[in-house]
Amino acid sequence: MAAPKSKQSFEELYKELETKVALLEQGGLSLDDSLSTYEDAVALAQRCQELLNGAEQRITRLKESIAVNEPAAAYDAFADEEGDEA
Repeated sequence: MAAPKSKQSFEELYKELETKVALLEQGGLSLDDSLSTYEDAVALAQRCQELLNGAEQRITRLKESIAVNEPAAAYDAFADEEGDEA
């Protein structure tokens, strides 16, 4: 049974997705098992996409905060260097 959403990492979910895809590609499953496995795979793919979207949003926010804070940080570093010389 799959662990709760919040407990599984992207890597764990992706590995589970790969396993489901391999089962489907091998064939030999009954129709019901194939449909169930496919449904599981779709849910795993959606969860992986959610995690990727969240990571992308975090990176975007970090980039934006760096861009906003960059001039101030550069000024602070310059001020620190001047203070050291005095």
